[in-house]
Amino acid sequence: MMSCNDIKSTKESSGETEIHSNPVLLSDSVDGDPTFDKKLDTISNQGPHSITRNVLEDRSGNIWIASWDGIIQYDGKQFTNYTLKFGLRQFHVFSMLEDSKGNLWFGTIGAGVYKYDGKYFSNFTTEHQLGGNKVFCIAEDKTGNIWLGTDNGASCFNGNTFINYTTQHGLSNNFVSAIAEDKSGKLWLGTNGGVDCYDGKEFTKFKIGADFSFTNVRSIIEDRNENIWISCQNGVFRFDGKSIAKISPEFAVCILEDKIGNIWFSGGEVTGREMILLKYNGKSLTEITRSKQIFGIIEDRTGNIWYGTANGVIRYDGKVFEDFKD
Repeated sequence: MMSCNDIKSTKESSGETEIHSNPVLLSDSVDGDPTFDKKLDTISNQGPHSITRNVLEDRSGNIWIASWDGIIQYDGKQFTNYTLKFGLRQFHVFSMLEDSKGNLWFGTIGAGVYKYDGKYFSNFTTEHQLGGNKVFCIAEDKTGNIWLGTDNGASCFNGNTFINYTTQHGLSNNFVSAIAEDKSGKLWLGTNGGVDCYDGKEFTKFKIGADFSFTNVRSIIEDRNENIWISCQNGVFRFDGKSIAKISPEFAVCILEDKIGNIWFSGGEVTGREMILLKYNGKSLTEITRSKQIFGIIEDRTGNIWYGTANGVIRYDGKVFEDFKD
């Protein structure tokens, strides 16, 4: 089976050409999703009031927010809507990554993925051979390839071309919502139909025993002890390389390991789509708070926990929750 590292020979044999997306800057014609939450102000003292799917802190300490009203940057003082500032296509933003070169990647629901080099945005879509225009997750492997989970399989981008993988190549399902690389270099891909492992040559469905199944997988991480954590409709699971344990039976969306080894995740729908933010210290679960949906948990360099909700972004310093609405 072809791997992303085989791109050069494959491109030469198939006659494919390298991809160069034109930089996007202050476009005069803006298309988008009619349900995009349009804002008038490019710069604001308030955070987003719409659905926030992910949060990221870049190497300079800026907070980036993937929201239903675009790409938003928080510099510690004000919020800047980059979708408006750069005249980007107005689509919901879902996933984010800062790669090893400092480029920022933003996956959208309908407009493919944007790459931002600090000066220009470049937009890649199915017209550039991206697998699907809905990008739910983004990861970088140890060789620098960018992997994107889409609504039509997983796409691997080496900087020049995309290689796409679907059920025809061994994926359990073409809806790919989680990708993580472990310390051995193996990729773990979460789909609506289960978890698959990719060794660079082939996909193998991950399954241990008849008692564990993974449906509607949302997040996968590897912790400092090389345990693999999986959140999905069936709960939260921990795999230590030999056996698997069910840490929580509730539907879960996101997983984070903090600086001291605690595992944070958002747990099941309690009432009215309310979810619980939980912290696991290796022995017991502690409920931190409840909110109308909880997405994209991160820890910043000062130890604050950030997460997205149905109504914007929250910062938690261990005592106080701040929603940036005032």
